[in-house]
Amino acid sequence: MVEHRAKVLLVLSQDVLDAARAFAGTATTTLKLSVSLQIVLRALIEEGLKGDGHPALLANVEGQAQAIRHKRSRLRREGAEGDPRSVRPGAPRGPGGGGPQRRRT
Repeated sequence: MVEHRAKVLLVLSQDVLDAARAFAGTATTTLKLSVSLQIVLRALIEEGLKGDGHPALLANVEGQAQAIRHKRSRLRREGAEGDPRSVRPGAPRGPGGGGPQRRRT
């Protein structure tokens, strides 16, 4: 198995999570071994990264990246227009109240 490990927070839609759970159940029945959601997600990531520039994988990555760019752009525009919905109540502010504090590296 892997010697170097890191913890990652992964945010998934409920549909994707349900499909992965269903796959784990099918794998458990087929293999007659206990297969967890974590095992399934790890295998999917590892197998997906093995493909040499697989077009479907690249298209999926592009779609997700474009969606995030669009969402962030929209949120920046709303914030610039002074939309009160873009300001979280109680959000920490940096020195002088100019915005969230940033970590120094």
